[in-house]
Amino acid sequence: MTPLPYGRHWIAEEDRSAVLEALSSDWLTQGPAVERFEESFAEAVGARYAVSVSNGTAALHLAYLAAGVSPGDVVATSPVTFVATANAAVFCGALPRFVDVEPATACLSPERLEERLLAGLRPKLVVPVHLAGLPCDMERLAALADRFGFRVVEDACHALGARYRSAGRWGTVGDCRASLAAVFSFHPVKHITTGEGGAVVTSDPRIADAVRRLRSHGTSRSDFRLAGQAVGKSGEPRPWYYEAQELGYNYRLTDIQCALGQSQLRRLGRFVARRRELVRRYEERLRPGVEMGLLRLLREPEGRESSWHLFPIRIPARRDEAHLALRERGIGTQVHYIPVHLQPYYRERFGTGPGDCPEAEAHFEEALSLPLFPAMGDGDADRVAAALLDVLGGFA
Repeated sequence: MTPLPYGRHWIAEEDRSAVLEALSSDWLTQGPAVERFEESFAEAVGARYAVSVSNGTAALHLAYLAAGVSPGDVVATSPVTFVATANAAVFCGALPRFVDVEPATACLSPERLEERLLAGLRPKLVVPVHLAGLPCDMERLAALADRFGFRVVEDACHALGARYRSAGRWGTVGDCRASLAAVFSFHPVKHITTGEGGAVVTSDPRIADAVRRLRSHGTSRSDFRLAGQAVGKSGEPRPWYYEAQELGYNYRLTDIQCALGQSQLRRLGRFVARRRELVRRYEERLRPGVEMGLLRLLREPEGRESSWHLFPIRIPARRDEAHLALRERGIGTQVHYIPVHLQPYYRERFGTGPGDCPEAEAHFEEALSLPLFPAMGDGDADRVAAALLDVLGGFA
C-alpha cells in the first residue's frame, strides 16, 4: 500500500499560481507580498502586528530578544518540545530552565510552575508550548505572570487555528491577550506552509518594531538616532540613508514564500476543520484499544480547543516495537519529543538530567504521533487505527 507519513504539506493549484505570480513580479524579496501576508496573518490570529521571518527558530530568537532577554536571564519553558524553544534562549545568552508538564496534556503545568516560583525560580520569560496544537492553560499562566512579574511569549508553532477560553471569552491562539507575543512556524508539516518560514505576532508596537529591525541586520530607515544625517548639508533628503542601530540578523522571508503563505492562509479554516474531523474518527476507531488499556488518548480540557497539528497517543507497553511494526506496514509515526532536558548538550552544559521532570519523561517513554494531515482520507485513518489495534493486540 502507499506509504503514509506522519505529516505532509498540501500544495494546490492556487498555491502554484500564487508562487508563479510572485516569480513574475518585480520583487522576489522585501516587496509587497511580504506586507500583504503579514497583514493577513495578523488578522487571522487576532493580533495587531505580524512580522514574518525565515523560520520558527528565528521567530523564537527574535521574540526573546524583543522581550528583553539578555545574558544571564532565566527563560523557563516546557521540556516536551523541539530543542529550538530552548536553543533560542541560549542564543540570547540566557539560562534555560525546564518546568514539568500536565499528565493529561503534556503541556506546561501551571501547578509545577507555581511550585518552582515559590521555591525561588525567577524567570525573565516563560515560554508555554502549545503541544500538538492544544493551548496551554493561558488564563492561569497569565495570572502567575501578573503575580510574579515575568513576561510570556507563546511557542505557538503547533497551534495555528487553536482556541481557548479566558475570563469567560473564547479567543484565538496568537491574539496575545495573555502574552507579550506568540511565535508560529510555517514548516511543511505545519497548518500552513511557506516552505520554511515563521512569524512573531504581537499587539505591542514596540515588540513589532524591534523584531522588524532585528530580522534585517538591526537596521532602520525611519527612526534615526544620528541627528541630521537623514538630510544633506543643504537640507536635501537622503532616501538612501539607513542606520545600523543594534546587532541584528538576516532572518527575512521572501515574497515568493509569502505568496505561498498568503494562498495557504485562505484555506486555514478548512485545514483545521479537516484535522479535527480526522481526530474524531481516530478516537472512535481506537476506542476498543483504549477500553482494553492498550493505549491512551490525550484530551482537550474544558475551555481549550486544539487545532491538532499532531495526533499523539500514549502506548504504555512496547511503544518502540509498535513504531517499527507500523513502519513495516507503510505507516509513518514519530515521537514528540525527546525531552530537551535529557539531550546531551543540556545535560552537559546546564546540568539537567533524568528525574528533573518526571511527567515529561513518562510522556516520552509512551508517546507516539500517528499520521495526521488534511489531505488524508477517512480510509487512511481507518487503516492506521486498524493496523495499530492489530499490532497492540498481537503484543497483548
